[in-house]
Parts: sequence; C-alpha cells; structure tokens
Amino acid sequence: MHPAVESAVAPIRVVRSSRTSSRSAEPAPLRTQCSTCHLRELCLPCGLGGPDVERLDGLRFARRKVKAGSTLYRSGEKFGFIYAVRSGSFKSVLALPDGREHVTGFQLPGELLGLDGAANGSHASGAAALEDSEVCAIPYAHLSDLAIGSTEMQQVLSRMMSREIVREHSLMMLLGSMNAEERLAAFLLNVSQRMKARGYSPREFHLRMSRAEIGSLLGMKLETVSRTFSAFQQQGLLDVDKKHVRIVDIDALSRILEARVQ
Repeated sequence: MHPAVESAVAPIRVVRSSRTSSRSAEPAPLRTQCSTCHLRELCLPCGLGGPDVERLDGLRFARRKVKAGSTLYRSGEKFGFIYAVRSGSFKSVLALPDGREHVTGFQLPGELLGLDGAANGSHASGAAALEDSEVCAIPYAHLSDLAIGSTEMQQVLSRMMSREIVREHSLMMLLGSMNAEERLAAFLLNVSQRMKARGYSPREFHLRMSRAEIGSLLGMKLETVSRTFSAFQQQGLLDVDKKHVRIVDIDALSRILEARVQ
C-alpha cells in the first residue's frame, strides 16, 4: 500500500474500560462503554444480561480510526481482534489470484468484522473503510475467556459465527438463482432494513460504496449495475442522484423478490 495511505490508519491503542479514573501515566479510559453505547442492541452486547455486559465493560479493548480507503486488516494477517464498527462503513474483500479484489460484504455501525480469522488464526479476507470510520477492537482471546464462565457469552459467540454462515449462504443463493433486477432489489432492500434498524430512514440513504463495488458483491458487471439502477428509476421505483438513493415504491421493489419466491 502507498505510504501516504498506510499512515492514515491510526494504530491500535489498548485501554481498560473502567468507571474509576486512571493514573496520569496510563491512557484515559473510553468514555462510552458497551453497557451505555447507543449501538448495544445491534452489536456484541445484544442479548446479554447485566453481569455479562459489565464483564464486557471490563475488557481490555481499543478504538481505532480508519481513514476512507485505508485498510483495517489484510488477507493472511494474524487474527487477534474482532472489530465492531462504531461509525462509518467498511467493505470486506477477497484477493483474487490475478490481483483483483472481490467484495464479499459491506458493514455498517453495530456490525462485526474479522470473524473469518477464528477458523485458522489468520484472516481469509481483508477489510477497508468506505469513509472515515472508527471501530472498537476487541481481543478474541479475552472474549473466549469470558465465554468459559458464561453460557450467555457462549451463545453470543455461537450467534456471531452462525450469522457469518447464514450471510455466506444467502450470498450464494443470491448469486446462483437471481437475475440482475432481483439481485439489485435484494441489495437495496437489505440496506433499507439495516438503515431502519439503526434509526435512519429506510427509504432514503447515501450509498458509500461505488457501483463497481456493488457489482463485485452481486456478481454483476459495472454496466449492468448502472443499467439496472436506471431501469428502476425509469419504472418509478427509485430516485437516484449519484450515490444518493430514494426508494419511491418500496412495495414494488419487494414484489420483484416475491415473484422469484412464488
């Protein structure tokens, strides 16, 4: 990576989240803990009871800022952390033998990155920021230690792994059985649902990823993605202004997928 881009990624700084004041020689504790974070119902604490959330608050973890276009981690790097997106957005990518990148997913605030490394100790894919972003870096070993004494935490870790399996299975179904309109409709509806879960408008949002990156995820050429966006706009389903999308008729967009199911 170009040195100028590499320097835009802030190094991980590990701190202990604590309610007590730290000594001046130590890094200041994070102001926001898992128990008080506005993303807790979407992120790691989701489904945990009070005592387990308090244990999460006591974990050693860090914040890391990542500039737009910079890499959070690369394929092949040693696995040590799970990253929770606090702000901004990311793309997950696989490096192809010919040097190209294949997008495997987009992550929004409250979603997790890095779970692919738990299988064999190194990341199978990489992750890069689509915009200026921030993550919480949570040591996986510390989570595993917590799980030893907590059935709820064991269930949380199992759910995290299961979500990855379901996501990959859904993507395979998407690429294997749907035409271009169905793929793009499924993508837009998925973004709409995720925006709604975060308290944003499900009908109007800004897509941080490029058309080429959307095409890489959906297995479509750039020209096909652009043509399908134009077709949806001509049909009165969308209003599109570059990366800004307004879903005019969400029911009609949903019916495109319902026809496939039927």
